[in-house]
Amino acid sequence: MADESAPTVIRRERLLQEIVDRGFLRVADASVELGVSAVTVRSDLTALELAGSIVRVHGGAMPRGAGTAGESSFESSLAHAAAAKLAIGRRAAEMVSSGQSVLLDVGTTALAVAHALARRTDLSDVLVVTNGLSIALALEPGMPRLSVVVTGGTLRPLQHSLVNPFASAFLESLHGDIAFIGCNGVDPEVGVTNVNLPEAEVKRRMMQSAARRVLVADASKLGSRRLGNVGPLSDFESLVTAGGPDADVVARLRVAGLQVVDADLPHAALG
Repeated sequence: MADESAPTVIRRERLLQEIVDRGFLRVADASVELGVSAVTVRSDLTALELAGSIVRVHGGAMPRGAGTAGESSFESSLAHAAAAKLAIGRRAAEMVSSGQSVLLDVGTTALAVAHALARRTDLSDVLVVTNGLSIALALEPGMPRLSVVVTGGTLRPLQHSLVNPFASAFLESLHGDIAFIGCNGVDPEVGVTNVNLPEAEVKRRMMQSAARRVLVADASKLGSRRLGNVGPLSDFESLVTAGGPDADVVARLRVAGLQVVDADLPHAALG
């Protein structure tokens, strides 16, 4: 514990240790646990960020590089399960109708959805909102049949994604027809998780802004659990997967109430 009278350097060392130990620390929690005001915590976080020790995110802070442990770059993930992602993209794109608004998440699976949408010459008057710069560029060949809107926000170079501040604020003003959400883990008990906390926060906001929510994840993500919580399975209408998903995991997901669609099969749901 610390207090306002503790030497600044000692207080900040303790604050930094708490952030490193937890991976993410809210300003409100730090204020209570360190026995200092929220104003003092924010001042200390600013100093730690300027020193290069942490990254400020909405409501708190995380260690510099946090959320990247076990996270591959966008480019290095492109080759992983490429065929499965291609199948997922095609099946997900088939769920979209002309005149609809689509919220499209970041990641290489979402990129496959973007490519599939751009190839659907039968679509018209479709608005796609994304927080992924690579996703927006992939949609460009589909214009003007597709209108593309980028959320804005703070750039994460690893995934070329836009996160808070500002990304969630923009999404709060929207009411989309369908959201396609990527993730790093889909577990029958834990639910949907992601390796990166800032992106998980934007995924939740995107889900809240859509009437329908569809998970897109290849078979390697099924049964996995990662740090950042995206939401329970009950928040999603269905999961589109491919790449030979484990039958036992699929059965447990279905028991939990999630419809699982195998994109490798012709318009078939597993189970």
